[in-house]
Amino acid sequence: MSHMLIFGLGYTASRLAAALREAGWTVDATGSAGNVDFADEAAVCRLLAETTHVVSSVPPAERTDPVLDRYGEYFGSAWLGYLSSTGVYGDAAGAWVDESASTGGGRRKDRAECDARWLAKGARAFRLPGIYGPRRSAFERVQSGKANRIDLPGQVFSRVHVDDIVAGVIAGLDGPPGAYNLSDDLPCPQNTIIEEASRLLGIAPPPLQTLEEANLSEMALGFYSENRRVANSKAKRVLGWQPQYPDYRAGLRSLLQVLRARSARTIPASASTPPPADSQDH
Repeated sequence: MSHMLIFGLGYTASRLAAALREAGWTVDATGSAGNVDFADEAAVCRLLAETTHVVSSVPPAERTDPVLDRYGEYFGSAWLGYLSSTGVYGDAAGAWVDESASTGGGRRKDRAECDARWLAKGARAFRLPGIYGPRRSAFERVQSGKANRIDLPGQVFSRVHVDDIVAGVIAGLDGPPGAYNLSDDLPCPQNTIIEEASRLLGIAPPPLQTLEEANLSEMALGFYSENRRVANSKAKRVLGWQPQYPDYRAGLRSLLQVLRARSARTIPASASTPPPADSQDH
């Protein structure tokens, strides 16, 4: 029986775990939502002796990889997967980047070093752009008033729906080691996403601002400091992966249905006429 140990059961890895369990896999995981304490070396090593597959979604910590440093020598012959970031490519001034592009020249140097270490171990490094999905999308940002439209002409980003990441990792179970970009087919400005989400919700988009006016956090400023389009043809060609949500329009339409269903479940039974579907909150 296939048995996976996931290091770091976060947003994306939780959905991967659910998909694998539904397919009959045994899945153990570390993290606050997992069933194994990362610091319990005896328990983790015991599981590593049994597992057939290992995935890590744990980010770098002080220029080190916590998983590789502590447990890398115990992986044996297990299949290895690493949820990395397209931030390893740095700024490309809006140009396309694929897996042959150089890494380590941008702000994510620690991530690039860890990415390289996992590749050297024979892993599949799934390089991910901005991740969105249920309860983590432009809809929530717009509804909460936290969405920004920044006046940066020519700035583009790539993104990927969380379920397409899960599908990509599962496709990679039968694929060769190496780096794979998992992104949608249509990089575009972040403003475009916010404007479309606002339109679908039936509300006005936030005002256009300069970076200075937006008063962004250091992390958000770093997000806007890099500009690139991420190519996904290798994952399609080698793994046979095809994104279910090839662009932001398909992804947002799907998430709007989730929002409407959630909103419908929370309407009090005594409510007379519900608000229009395109303006419902969750």
